[in-house]
Amino acid sequence: MTDGPTPAMRQYYSVKARYPDGIVFFRMGDFYETFGEDAGVVARELDITLTARGRDKNGDRMPLAGVPHHAADGYIARLVNKGYKVVICDQVEDPKTAKGVVKREVTRVITPGTLIDSTMLGSAGAHYLMAIAPDRKGTFGLAFLDVSTGEFFVSSGSASRGYAEIISEVVRYRPTEAIVPESFSEPLPERLETLGVTVSRYRDDAFNVDAAHKHLCEQFGTTTLDGYGCAQMPGAIAAAGAALRYAQETQQSPLPHITGLSTRIPSGNMVLDAITLRNLEITTGIRGEGDGSTLLAALDVTETSMGSRTMRSFLISPLIRKEAIEERLDAVEWFFNNTLERQALRESLSNFADIERIAGRIAYGNAGPRDLATLRESLESIPDVKALFSGDPPALIREALDAMNDHSGIIDLIGRAIVDDPPALAKSGGMIREGFNAKLDELRHLATTGKDWIVEFQQQERERTGIKSLKVGYNRVFGYYIEVTKPNLHLVPPEYERRQTTANGERYTIPDLREKEAMIATAEDRLSALEAEIYAELIRTLAAEVPGLQATARAVGLLDVYSALAEVAARYGYTRPVIEESGRIVIRDGRHPVVERNLPVPFVPNDTELDSTDNQIMIITGANMAGKSTYMRAVALCCIMAQMGSFVPARHATIGIVDRVFTRVGAFDDLASGQSTFMVEMLELANILNNVTPQSLIILDEIGRGTSTLDGCAIARAVVEFLHGRAVAGPRTLFATHFHDLIDLEGTHKRVKNFHFAVRDTGDDVVFLRKIIPGATDRSYGIHVARLAGVPKKVTDRAMEILKEAAAREIPAGPRAPRYTQMLLIDPGEGVAEENPAIKELKCLNPNEMTPIDALNTLCRLQRLVNGDGEEKR
Repeated sequence: MTDGPTPAMRQYYSVKARYPDGIVFFRMGDFYETFGEDAGVVARELDITLTARGRDKNGDRMPLAGVPHHAADGYIARLVNKGYKVVICDQVEDPKTAKGVVKREVTRVITPGTLIDSTMLGSAGAHYLMAIAPDRKGTFGLAFLDVSTGEFFVSSGSASRGYAEIISEVVRYRPTEAIVPESFSEPLPERLETLGVTVSRYRDDAFNVDAAHKHLCEQFGTTTLDGYGCAQMPGAIAAAGAALRYAQETQQSPLPHITGLSTRIPSGNMVLDAITLRNLEITTGIRGEGDGSTLLAALDVTETSMGSRTMRSFLISPLIRKEAIEERLDAVEWFFNNTLERQALRESLSNFADIERIAGRIAYGNAGPRDLATLRESLESIPDVKALFSGDPPALIREALDAMNDHSGIIDLIGRAIVDDPPALAKSGGMIREGFNAKLDELRHLATTGKDWIVEFQQQERERTGIKSLKVGYNRVFGYYIEVTKPNLHLVPPEYERRQTTANGERYTIPDLREKEAMIATAEDRLSALEAEIYAELIRTLAAEVPGLQATARAVGLLDVYSALAEVAARYGYTRPVIEESGRIVIRDGRHPVVERNLPVPFVPNDTELDSTDNQIMIITGANMAGKSTYMRAVALCCIMAQMGSFVPARHATIGIVDRVFTRVGAFDDLASGQSTFMVEMLELANILNNVTPQSLIILDEIGRGTSTLDGCAIARAVVEFLHGRAVAGPRTLFATHFHDLIDLEGTHKRVKNFHFAVRDTGDDVVFLRKIIPGATDRSYGIHVARLAGVPKKVTDRAMEILKEAAAREIPAGPRAPRYTQMLLIDPGEGVAEENPAIKELKCLNPNEMTPIDALNTLCRLQRLVNGDGEEKR
């Protein structure tokens, strides 16, 4: 037993001391080994064998778990996706030439927010690292950085209302990791972790505003940040500087593809907070069961990864400036009207690789040969894409086409340098094309002819010695050798020099073989080193082209989105909305873009007329399951789609610009913070009432249902009165309720209107017609819904008895004026008026026996019957 750790383990302990919160992958030969507690975590999380070897500092057996280095990326990705930080400690010198212990250094720190390798990125979506820095009292600067693409932007958020603004940004952009200062004492990190964000504490000095300002200017090659819109946002600057520094330190790279940032101020876009994004299922399902039921899934038929990311960006940040919205709609309409060009473009785009992420890997230095080959193929398609557009397309399409640079130099360079079918990894070798480098060709020929010489030598020795089973083999310890089996040892020539005894025979060598071995080995080593050097120089050359590649990638993404939105509109019958700077929302035959795709029967469309000065608040009553929630969500989604630049699922839509969409839908306990369903409801309601503007759209579904009927009804009524106010205009509001007393508000508040969803009630059954009509109702048909849900008949029958008893007690002694105007659609029965004569005659007609003039005369007579004019006078 040694007196202390081995030199290699001393290296390990040194690295672990620098990264105590990371899992250290320590390269030892062909494996990455983990030790101690790290090994226990790796064995548990990756389900691999935990062993022990040697002794740790305390003299105990050292736990050990390792993975093959060639398969490490998959294991690392699994750990990082579980929220762990992985520290890669590689051998940085050749073990063959090293004197003493092989030198090792940390080459990269991989965290959830700094993934860049294509094998570790799970999807084409953006992959953000978030940084949070205190700004002024109660305000925080926010920065979002996608290391894989170089996308970088800042924002801000308040700590008020439980960090609602910050949480909304988190839900909007879905960062995988957030960094905060080490001294950060706010409870915000705990809130972020409940949302699935890995929170890492980073040294305080990285968040220093002056240092961050200087570091950002150095990165962007500027002397000021005025051009990026954040010069007066110290918190945002501090967050951006910390995010950049953290990414550079973890990547062990200056990340030259990060060349600037943008400032996203909420006032510049429609505000969709976390609650609204969840309730309307914009990007994720309301219950988290995948993304298939979301608006994003319904619209995203893009052909490229760049387009998919752009589509999501459009959707979570709709525009509020009329001119900008109209420009996007012009681009979508052009593709909608030019079907052949749209289809041709989408076919071309389907062959595009993720140029943006390949550019990021080139800048970082870890782009593989296959990345370069697919990049070349994508860039070669650009002239074909540009050739599809003739005439004078709209401004945004022209801008995108102009931004697609001429990359003929890159295409030529990659074409001359990289073979047609290259390996995925540069370390595999064989990626440089013959003819690109004369010295490489010479070494490659030498290595190839050397191996041919070995084959010929083996045949010659078989013939010379008469040993037909003689073989020439190779291993790393002895190099090339001649192997002879035991039965043939008597035939071995005297000049053979024995090198090794095996179970089956002996291994020999001769001077000629040793000389050729040295030549071949030298050639192969020199070949491998030179090819790696040539490839590294190629990557350095391409790195200068990264800004142009990023511009092209953004342009491709925009064309992809415009054409995809046009494709969706053509497939599903969407129409271009009319955008106004008014308080009107007029929708004819509006549909829910997600629900209609999943129904086995045609979706029943509905009309909507809202405005700030007349029809401001719609009180919507009606049966459970009648479609109230779907209708209200459809209205909100039409507004969002219109302002993102999309056509909408309606026959006609006039959208007065909405600055913010608020929703209060459903009931969810916030168990993580110990809040009840009703408290969550009231917090969400408070957020709406405290931040609403006359340009907002509000969706309220069942306010006050989480408490007693009396309290709930009082709250709901007070909310309607508050939103109505005394001003001449107010926020457009859809208010669904089962508190039927609220329908009286139509008579006392001029901008409140009653609507309900019609049903057909046969007395024994109820059919939901899904159609909204003017007027109100005081029935909810809850017991009928309970029957549909499978509640035992004994329970529903008893519930009906109780309902009848309660209704009997409430009937007043004298006549009572009706409080509602529901159009009950009841099936005819006994006591119903006689069938209309026009219907009776229509049933008896035989069109096959009628002449055209007879048919015309009959039609005129039936019209008079229907209008009550009686028989035609002769």
